[in-house]
This record gives sequence, C-alpha cells and structure tokens, in this order.
Amino acid sequence: MADFDRAALVEYGKKLVNAGLTKGTGGNLSLFDRERGLMAITPSGIDFFDIRESDIVVMDSEGKVVEGSRTPSSEWQMHLETYLARPDIDAVIHAHTMYATVMACLREPLPATHYMVAVAGVDVPVAEYATYGTPELAHNAVKAMEGRRAVLLANHGILAGANDLLNAFNIVEEVEYCAQVHCIAKSVGTPVELPLSEMEGMLERFKTYGQKTEYKEEACQ
Repeated sequence: MADFDRAALVEYGKKLVNAGLTKGTGGNLSLFDRERGLMAITPSGIDFFDIRESDIVVMDSEGKVVEGSRTPSSEWQMHLETYLARPDIDAVIHAHTMYATVMACLREPLPATHYMVAVAGVDVPVAEYATYGTPELAHNAVKAMEGRRAVLLANHGILAGANDLLNAFNIVEEVEYCAQVHCIAKSVGTPVELPLSEMEGMLERFKTYGQKTEYKEEACQ
C-alpha cells in the first residue's frame, strides 16, 4: 500500500465542512508523491464525514488507479495536471466556498483589497469556464493559476495548492476571508486596492511569515 497520509486527507475534508468552507460532497483534496509520481485523492460522491482512510484512491501520473476500490474525485484531472505543472505544489484542495464562489460566478478576480491575498499571490485570477471534471477545466485552472497558489474557477469554486495540506487549507481559508471582505466592502462603497509594489513586498514577507507549520497562527500578532 502506497505510503500516504490518508488520515490527513480525511481530517482536512472534515475541517473544510466544520470551517464553513464547503458543504456535503462539494470539493476534493489530494496529496502528491513526486518521487514516485503517485497521487492520493478523496473519492467521488462520499460525504466528508463518511470518508474513511480505506476510501482514498491512489493514481499514477497517467491517471490510472493503482490502489483503492472507490471512484476517484471527478476533479482528479485538475489535481494531477496541477502537480505535473507545478513542482512547488504537493497538496491541492478544491472547495465550494461561499464568497470566493460568488466572485467566481461574477467572473471577477479577487484583487488585493486586503494584504492577506498575498498567501495566494498579488491577486487571485479567474479561470475560464469549463464543465466540471473535464480536461478543459483542468487546463484552464492550471493556466490561470500560473504564478499563484490559488485560482477561482468560473461559476464553480476555488482551487488552492501548497507544499502540504496545512498550507493549502490556510490559503483556502484566507482567500475566502479576503473574498468576503471584498464583497462586503463593495456593497458599502468602492474598495481601495493595494498597489502592486506593496503586494510584491508582501510576497517577500510571506515566504517565511505566511508558511504554516504545526500550529495555525493568527495572521497578525
């Protein structure tokens, strides 16, 4: 049996729901073993609280199931293509968060109206629409996420990637917070965007400050 942290995939699926970042079966999580070219991904259509470690599916770099009896997430191509295109990413989370999905349905990128957007990049772009679970969506998502660690999927949700699940989850959580702030700010007035120079400085700061380790820290100390 391939050596993946299946328990973490199960745990973080539940955390998505408990944190209000998705509902039911909306979303999927994966890990990538770059040395062996194997991906472990959550199964399709099973409630996050019903997923067991034995339900996790392992696939090779060509998309063939090599371990597991379940059907892999319908978005497995989007996860796998992300790993093959991004050597800096070994964990991916896709979720149907409320405010980021609102932005995705408006097909508006999330600008830097809050500095915490820097966990994902200078902004969060929107990938061109394609039907879920298709190679087209996978290609569109990877293309739009170039130079970023998160992307909004048009009329769909959010995709985020990092070196591990802890940091991928943190990106989803922070982008959702920033999307909520942006949407509320727009309802009151006109949000003021931070300049590119400020966000580039934030990216440098976040190379260390933004990396989560064992314990989740508050954004501001």
